[in-house]
Amino acid sequence: MKPLEPLPPSFIWGVSASGYQSEGGNVDSNWDRYNAETPKQDRYGLSVDFRHRYREDIALAKQLGVDTFRIGINWARVEPRPGEFDEAELAYYDDVLRTMLDLGIQPLITLDHFVYPGWIDRQGGWTNPRTPDAFIRYCDLIVRRYHRQVRLWLTFNEAGFFVMIEKKYRKLDRRGVRAMSDHLIAAHRSVYDLIHAQRADAMVSSNVVCCGEGLISWFLQRHTDRLFLDGVLDKLDCIAIDYYYRGVTPTLLKGRMWECDPAPDGLYRALKRYAKKYPQLPILIAENGMPTLNAQPRADGVTRSEALEDCVYWTQRAHADGIDVIGYLYWSLTDNFEWGSYGPRFGLYTVDVLTDPTLARVPTDAVKTYQSIIRERGVPASHRPRR
Repeated sequence: MKPLEPLPPSFIWGVSASGYQSEGGNVDSNWDRYNAETPKQDRYGLSVDFRHRYREDIALAKQLGVDTFRIGINWARVEPRPGEFDEAELAYYDDVLRTMLDLGIQPLITLDHFVYPGWIDRQGGWTNPRTPDAFIRYCDLIVRRYHRQVRLWLTFNEAGFFVMIEKKYRKLDRRGVRAMSDHLIAAHRSVYDLIHAQRADAMVSSNVVCCGEGLISWFLQRHTDRLFLDGVLDKLDCIAIDYYYRGVTPTLLKGRMWECDPAPDGLYRALKRYAKKYPQLPILIAENGMPTLNAQPRADGVTRSEALEDCVYWTQRAHADGIDVIGYLYWSLTDNFEWGSYGPRFGLYTVDVLTDPTLARVPTDAVKTYQSIIRERGVPASHRPRR
């Protein structure tokens, strides 16, 4: 076994977030309807109010030592009506990026994170053949506005999984699934070209869910890759992966993600699998983290700090073994709205949305751990995985 070495100075260290999950506020979108149709344990409300506390949160990211902050532009926020762009909301994103850049943090922009405007929802969402053109128009505005400041882009968050979410909520049949898949592929391909026309050195991708191990996971991975990834391979500058659990289990399917084994060693196998499948492309870990329920200790005793250290260990091990992994982004800086509930907590900083009106950012044990990891470019050579 090769010795464990620090990751290279060029390695990307960051945090990830999405617009809708963290910004809060009353914005007309498809998720307004989906939340209304779901048994409401938690109100959406202000979420963690990143919309008005972004300077505070970006300062926390700076204290971690990260060089990259992945954010989402909320299409529903900036284009509330067809062809009408809200200058006040664009000015908000202007200042978010300016704040990051002033602190030496490069933004990574996700152009779509499962959320689109209410008017798109009312015209049939992504099954409507007019939606790709509307999305490309929105992306053209965003890319022209920010291409000088932004090199790293994701078009769609977990596009294959996005199709499955829409299948559930919009009750898509096979034809609807195929139509949405085709439209996402076509839109990504156009937006990839649009970004590179503005900035030749841009790195563009669309992050994929790594479903872990086991027959169900293997089938789901193949299915989601066919729905999107396999149709855009020639329009990717890296493979961006999201890894959380060893595999798709009955516990996960029931929504009790905080009971799932985080299995850091599975991250190594996921990196190895994608490196073998797509050897021509480097790999960015776009999301990795471990949930708890309402910030309480996990039944298995694993802490966020321990899981983080072990995942970084396996990232270093993959790099030492020749896998071209170029960055690691932790999900997420703060707790946020987990698509229907505030119960699952992933944040380096806990925010108790439902009972704390101040929305205080409370550091978890992983904050100092991540600071040390970034400072030392990984865990020590003496580190041994706990699991």
